[in-house]
Amino acid sequence: MMLYEWYEAQRALLSPFSEFASASSRLYNHPLSLFAHTPMAHRVSAGLELMHRLAKDYEKPQFNIRQVQVDGAEVAVHEQVAIEKPFCRLLRFKRFSDDLPTLQRMKSQPTVLVVAPLSGHHSTLLRETIRELLKAHKVYITDWTDARMVPIEKGAFHLDDYVAYVQEFIRAIGPEVNVISVCQPTVPVLAAISLMATNGEPTPRTMTMMGGPIDARKSPTAVNNLAMNKSHAWFENNVIFRVPVNYPGAGRAVYPGFLQHAGFIAMNPDRHLRSHYDYFLDLVRGDGEQADFHRDFYDEYNAVLDMPAEYYLDTIKTVFQDFALVNGTWKVKGLPVRPQDITTTALLTIEGELDDISGAGQTRAAHDICTGVPTDRQFHYDAIGAGHYGIFSGRRWREKVYPRVHEFIAAYQGSDPAAKPKRGSAQMIGNSDNGATVAKKTRVPLRRKRQAA
Repeated sequence: MMLYEWYEAQRALLSPFSEFASASSRLYNHPLSLFAHTPMAHRVSAGLELMHRLAKDYEKPQFNIRQVQVDGAEVAVHEQVAIEKPFCRLLRFKRFSDDLPTLQRMKSQPTVLVVAPLSGHHSTLLRETIRELLKAHKVYITDWTDARMVPIEKGAFHLDDYVAYVQEFIRAIGPEVNVISVCQPTVPVLAAISLMATNGEPTPRTMTMMGGPIDARKSPTAVNNLAMNKSHAWFENNVIFRVPVNYPGAGRAVYPGFLQHAGFIAMNPDRHLRSHYDYFLDLVRGDGEQADFHRDFYDEYNAVLDMPAEYYLDTIKTVFQDFALVNGTWKVKGLPVRPQDITTTALLTIEGELDDISGAGQTRAAHDICTGVPTDRQFHYDAIGAGHYGIFSGRRWREKVYPRVHEFIAAYQGSDPAAKPKRGSAQMIGNSDNGATVAKKTRVPLRRKRQAA
């Protein structure tokens, strides 16, 4: 099938029209242009701008997190590559300050590894997650590589390899790490930590699992139903294509990003249509703030990556058809995945009340299989009014979900990972939307010198 080639031909054909629409739009709204003073100029400009955005190619966005506030102090943030693998980069957001009391506080703060989804969007979708975490944590994130950019000689990438990557990153950071997995990676992250526990290795202090398909049989969504009701062969024959010759990964079998994006849009077509029409009206009215919000959202939402075919097909079979994790039948490179072997890592699961990607109870199911974790180290939080994206982005993430995550992680910091939580921390986490208190660190003066944490 030549679908990928047809898509690339269409993209190349539309590219000059998109640029022409953008230039023409500016011609009708620039104050020095005669066209800007003609009747209906604002509507013509708005229509051309909308045409440009509908036809343009969306490249991978940047995190662009340059500074954050730590206890009221402004600190610089530098993005660094800690580990580079063929299919993923482990990024570290290193914070710098020349205020030494602030520096000391930052160095004593917990370390967090955020495992981003490899399921269509780039890891920059978690920009707000990272920005909020940086206020009180040292932060790493998995930045998955677009499969069409990985040369075929680099080999295949299976779900087992994903698990191995997560294990390598945890070992590199150290057992003091706190792991947060968002959506799809909840399953391979739980597998990675389970295998480490079975092997007698130190496991992370905490694991926070947000909106993921631990048990996709519970409250199945439209996404789950598609994966469960189609055969493995159907997916192989209908959504897997070869990367065209104009990319470094030419010839690699992938689940293309443009097909995933079409699926995202098809889930809520009316909502997207209304959003674009509202954008047109905002441009006509000159509402720059709302127009910028639309651009920022869709610059992220429309930027998608190709997934390695073997990884995607493994995930469909293991997670959505065999339910291998909850059935206890999953083996990674021949080794059984036993979540019951985890004993010292505290567990927090988070679900959004209105999540239409991972249904109610799917993430909470982790508690049923992590039987080795003491009950006083297991917690669950329902984010009332939050959809799938609301549990890690936007106002509900900042005001409701993040305070719980922060408090949970803070409760298990100390020399003994098996110790009981600090007083007044983890026990406060529950289904309530009341705020959580955070103990402040003591400030100790040091010599003034610009350093990093």
